Amino acid sequence: MPTTSGTDHFCLPNLPSEECRLEDLATRPSSLIDTRIVYCGDCLEQLHKLPDGCIDLIYIDPPFNSNRDFELLWSETGEMRAFEDHHESTAAYIAYMRPRCVELKRVLKKTGSFYYHCDWHASHYVKVMLDQIFGENCFQSEIVWRRTFAKGLAFTGFPNNHDTIFLYGGGGVLTWNRPYMSFDPNNLDAKTAARFSHRDPDGRRYQLDSLINPNPKRRKYKFLGIEKVWRWKETRMQAAYEAGIVVQSKPGSIPRQKRYLDQQKGRSIDTLWTDIPPLNSQARERLGYPTQKPLALLDRIIKASSNENDIILDAFCGCGTALEAAQILGRQWIGIDVSPTACRVMAKRLRDQCGLKEDDKLRRLGRGFVVRDLPWTEDKLRKLPPFEFENWAVIALGGVTNAVQVNDYGIDGRIYPVAAMPATSNANQEFAFMDQWYPIQVKQRDKAGRPDIFQFEAAMMKEKRTKGFFVSFDFTSGAMTEIRRFKRDTSNVIVPLTVRDILANQIEQRAA
Repeated sequence: MPTTSGTDHFCLPNLPSEECRLEDLATRPSSLIDTRIVYCGDCLEQLHKLPDGCIDLIYIDPPFNSNRDFELLWSETGEMRAFEDHHESTAAYIAYMRPRCVELKRVLKKTGSFYYHCDWHASHYVKVMLDQIFGENCFQSEIVWRRTFAKGLAFTGFPNNHDTIFLYGGGGVLTWNRPYMSFDPNNLDAKTAARFSHRDPDGRRYQLDSLINPNPKRRKYKFLGIEKVWRWKETRMQAAYEAGIVVQSKPGSIPRQKRYLDQQKGRSIDTLWTDIPPLNSQARERLGYPTQKPLALLDRIIKASSNENDIILDAFCGCGTALEAAQILGRQWIGIDVSPTACRVMAKRLRDQCGLKEDDKLRRLGRGFVVRDLPWTEDKLRKLPPFEFENWAVIALGGVTNAVQVNDYGIDGRIYPVAAMPATSNANQEFAFMDQWYPIQVKQRDKAGRPDIFQFEAAMMKEKRTKGFFVSFDFTSGAMTEIRRFKRDTSNVIVPLTVRDILANQIEQRAA
């Protein structure tokens, strides 16, 4: 399939003149779709809302068919969770991904690129599926990214230490900006070292190239006593000579041009990527998401297959690495993820790392973003996985979810009152307020009962808390009676909050 460098320009329809300002063109590449949006939901449902051929670049890193369980630490909340990343079988995984990839192909522009990130467990089956959907002729590359360094050798065979990224085109002339890897002067291959064998006094490497023009019909002139048909005009030759770029090794020899190693594009990057290390435990960008990819990986993909202001889509965006990279590189973007927790983590990441405000008016001006379709109805909240529901409730109360989910003694989160914050900040007081907090317990039940309240009371007494919050869809009469008895006998307060209270913003009044 042919490719070309340069921008695939979009065309706006005939809009009213007041809407055709330069700032609109700089921040809104399409009149058909909105960008800088994170959609919460199944991408199959969300993609149906997008028109055909509206996306310039798609990158997806869906859950692999790997039969692995991860322990997941969200840095936004300090919450440890089990993260299951498996399907019943490879056939089930492909059956799940096929309709979603069909929709992704539909929304991709003819000039667009599609990247599918997977690992060895199902990569061969994914390739067959993508050939069927996109067509074998649209296959561009199979990229191998070395994601880790093999450590354990407790099994027969070679350790698996790489991911596979399949690249497909949309069927037309692709947007393509060839990436290069800069030469490392201290670690050159033998061929490059031989080419750039000369050095300046400061150690700067260069090679000497010919300045003779191969076209004999061009005008000759004499330079440094040598008459030739030169590539450059006399004035340029003289200026380059005075700058030390044109050199004559000895009188009578043909002058040549210095080409410095550090001025070259570098080595063209091929399909074996070993220069981008995986995130380690100390990486500043690390959020604790088990399959989080480094920004450098998405930076390379987005630069190679899109131009400024193009629209980038990540339909399984997890913790939002592709969105952050797209924002940094001046692209438009759309993210989709089924997990409300992931969407909140993305929102915090966009606020903290990109300086964007979560505001729709600012989004339209190119300075903000929004998260849409979060499950703010009782019916949708009932269908959430238990840990997602707990996250929603605790964060909705302005709390922090508990870092320990096993043997947490009935505490799912904590609220740190603003009044507990120190008036001044110094090394001794910075964390002094951390012992002032209220426990939160969450039960995803139609009605929390007396035994649930007993458990929470024991947790409050153990932690010596005088006030706590209990969230459920409703409470039995026995639970409410026990809450009143607990206050009467101990003066400790349990504030019962229903999901309806939270959705109706009645928290402040009930919590007072």
